[in-house]
Amino acid sequence: FHIGEREEKCIIEDLPSDTLVVGNYKVQRWDIHKHDFLESAPGLGMFVTVSTPTGEVILSKLYGSQGTFSFTSYLSGEHIICFQSNSTRLLAIAGSKLRIHLDIRVGEHFFDESAVQAKEKVDEVNVRLEHLIEQIQHVSKEQDYEREREEKFRKTSEETNSNILWWAIAQTLILIFVGIWQIKSLRDFFIAKKLV
Repeated sequence: FHIGEREEKCIIEDLPSDTLVVGNYKVQRWDIHKHDFLESAPGLGMFVTVSTPTGEVILSKLYGSQGTFSFTSYLSGEHIICFQSNSTRLLAIAGSKLRIHLDIRVGEHFFDESAVQAKEKVDEVNVRLEHLIEQIQHVSKEQDYEREREEKFRKTSEETNSNILWWAIAQTLILIFVGIWQIKSLRDFFIAKKLV
């Protein structure tokens, strides 16, 4: 995505609780002379800020022109990840565009390669099995989170349907009452005018 040098850009990630998120990014600056984005933007850094669904900031750090950030969600819901350059330019000129390449991996698991190599007794099958078990646990967490969201949505839908039904009943009763009142008023009018 593209942003201005002084602009903040935010993305929303809907995450289950206790999920590791790893993001890799690279910043390129627009060169007005070459009319293209430069391969790297030396001296330019990015402030990365991550907020929970309750608004609590769990990550706020300045990184370089390319880097990796990670955080673990401890609440389920929409997490807001914001990027802003540390540019000190005061004026937004035509060449102040930035291109950010972003790769976010949710549910990423780190393996300590040195620990794996140090344990010669642990064979490759066990390592793969542990990785598969972690992936299954992650999928199970995702399913539980989706089930929880579906339950909330169904409850909201049922409440809405119930409110609509009671509103329809109230409207019907009001119409019946108004109809009876009109008939009585007309009858009284005709009797008063001696037309009946």
